[in-house]
Amino acid sequence: MGVFTYETEFTSVIPPPRLFKAFILDADNLIPKIAPQAVNYSLVEGDALSDKIEKISYETKLVSSSDGGSIIKSTSNYHTKGDVEIKEEHVKAGKEKASHLFKLVEGYLLANPNEYC
Repeated sequence: MGVFTYETEFTSVIPPPRLFKAFILDADNLIPKIAPQAVNYSLVEGDALSDKIEKISYETKLVSSSDGGSIIKSTSNYHTKGDVEIKEEHVKAGKEKASHLFKLVEGYLLANPNEYC
C-alpha cells in the first residue's frame, strides 16, 4: 500500500469559529441547502476511485489570520491498494471542486452575517 499526500492552503475573510460551525459541524445540512448538486456529484465520483483507494484521511486546520479572517490548511492522505499511483492532477481537480464548494459556503456566510455566530 502506498500513500499519496496532497496539501493545500487558502484564505477566507470569515473568522475560524464561523467557518468551523458552518463548514464542519453543520455541513450535512448546509451543503445540500446551498449546493445540492455537490452531494450528488460526490456520491457518483467516489465510485471511480473505489478499486484504487483503500482509504482517504483528511486533516483541516482553521487558523486566524491577521486581518480577522482565516487561513485554511488542508492535508489529504490517499492510501492506495497495492502499487497503484495517484496522479496529482486527479487530486488537484477534486480539490478545485472542493475549493469551489468552500467559496459557496463563504458566500453564504457573507450574505447571512447572523448565521453560525
